[in-house]
Amino acid sequence: MHELDKLDKNILNILQDNAAIPLKELAAAVHSSPATCQRRIAKMLENGIIRRQAALVSPQAVGRGISVFVQVELERQHHNIQEAFERAILKEPDVSGCYEISGDYDFLILVHCTDMAAYHAFTRRVLTGGNHVRNFNSQFVMNFTKVENKITL
Repeated sequence: MHELDKLDKNILNILQDNAAIPLKELAAAVHSSPATCQRRIAKMLENGIIRRQAALVSPQAVGRGISVFVQVELERQHHNIQEAFERAILKEPDVSGCYEISGDYDFLILVHCTDMAAYHAFTRRVLTGGNHVRNFNSQFVMNFTKVENKITL
């Protein structure tokens, strides 16, 4: 594990708020040089601290009117079954998050669909279509109060 110093943490906090910030502005904000910031960012990308730089998109603004948290229970807990389910989920463009969890369910996934018909098709294709799912529970998002990927350091 790469040990983060104060400069790394400052860079990460700013990038998590605005990954498109010009390098010169970032350097000024953290009281460093653009070259140093660029090297630090490259090192954190190389070490997997920064997984990628991306835009956070509003599902509703791009026509995804239904968002659903789905708790998924597999037929049994076996690594081959879990890996097969994960491979199936990775192919699904409507899934924005998939987490293996503890408790009564094995996975929690977040799905953004255009409408109820699209979500129904998703459940038929993925959750009842031969992916070893015993049970699933759908919880529909009523409102987005906070959506963040930021981990404040």
